[in-house]
Amino acid sequence: MRIIGRVTDLATRATPARPGALRRAAPALLGYAAVRALGLVVLAVWSAARGKSAYTLLTARWDALWYVRVAELGYGYEVRLPNGDVHSNLAFFPLLPWLERLGATMTPLSYADAGFVVSLLASLAAAWGIFAVADHVYGRRAGVCAVLLWAVLPVGIVQSMAYSESLFTALAAWSLYAVLTGRWVTAGGLALLAGLTRPVGLAVVAAVWAAGIAAFLRSAGTGALARSGDTPAGARGGVTVALGMLLAPLGAAGYVLWVGHHTGKGPLGYLDVQAGWRNGFDGGYAFARFVAEKFTSFPSALAGLGLIAGVGLVVWLYVVCVRQRQPLPLLVYAGVVTALALCASSYFGSKPRLLLPAFPLLLPLALALARLRTSRSALVAGGVAVASAVYGAFWLNGSGPP
Repeated sequence: MRIIGRVTDLATRATPARPGALRRAAPALLGYAAVRALGLVVLAVWSAARGKSAYTLLTARWDALWYVRVAELGYGYEVRLPNGDVHSNLAFFPLLPWLERLGATMTPLSYADAGFVVSLLASLAAAWGIFAVADHVYGRRAGVCAVLLWAVLPVGIVQSMAYSESLFTALAAWSLYAVLTGRWVTAGGLALLAGLTRPVGLAVVAAVWAAGIAAFLRSAGTGALARSGDTPAGARGGVTVALGMLLAPLGAAGYVLWVGHHTGKGPLGYLDVQAGWRNGFDGGYAFARFVAEKFTSFPSALAGLGLIAGVGLVVWLYVVCVRQRQPLPLLVYAGVVTALALCASSYFGSKPRLLLPAFPLLLPLALALARLRTSRSALVAGGVAVASAVYGAFWLNGSGPP
């Protein structure tokens, strides 16, 4: 529980140091809130027309139920399917359930309500973090556009669900910002928390380590170890870099090792838990076979073409990120998130959702949007926001995220 208590402190210390940081980010946050409000209104209207509860779709289905069970009952719950598969709640990392339990303990909220509130607050923190990173690298206008693009993603409605994507993205974005501005201990602490949120916390750890190793290598040539920002060089800088790097993997490693001990299967016990969900990392073979099977008939072939186009777009965006020479931590983070999402061996319908935290991929599009006149960029963002809201309502009222 001490870890939970430090979330606010770490996030506060990672925020931009210059005066008026919130005021500078205000246009991005207001635009983000407007897009998310539109998505929720359209979802409510669509769900009501179908006789469903929008709030239930957001808080009490799919993964949200598993998080609530962890918050309420702890770990140990599992479902055995007729085919022999075992779905264990050990697959779900603990930070969101801890926060749900904390919210339900300290307020009249239920666990599900607390999860929804955490998601809403975390989504705003994520939007601010994305703005901070993009503003630091490319300027304020690009920062606003990056936040709006993240908000209008087709699966952006997940940002308002009692899922862990918003919480993870907030921790990842602020950890990356801390790395870019030389706050190494804060970066490592936030990476630790990200590692307690989702398995893809590995991407944040990799980003912190890559930046730290690069800093040490630079120091070998300059004779002094400087932080990423305008900071003093010397032995003290080396200690803070090393401390940040040591902190970064403790969250993910700690939970994985605990699962191994809890299951009695050793350090690789978490992989067995994931195997029970038929999930793993196979280099993309299963996904490629899934896409190939779409071409067995004409209607599904269109879906196959769409999947290929989507993957091609993601790969192209990453190549553009490299060509535009994004900072090393962003490239490493986005690369690991993308690789883990595309190369997972199961739940193919979840891949767009799994890519949601890979916000650095949006920076090339944000730069392009920022070059347009304000009226044109607002028109583009507004049109895509409407389309995203409609798609999100359709998606959650259909199969939705598994």
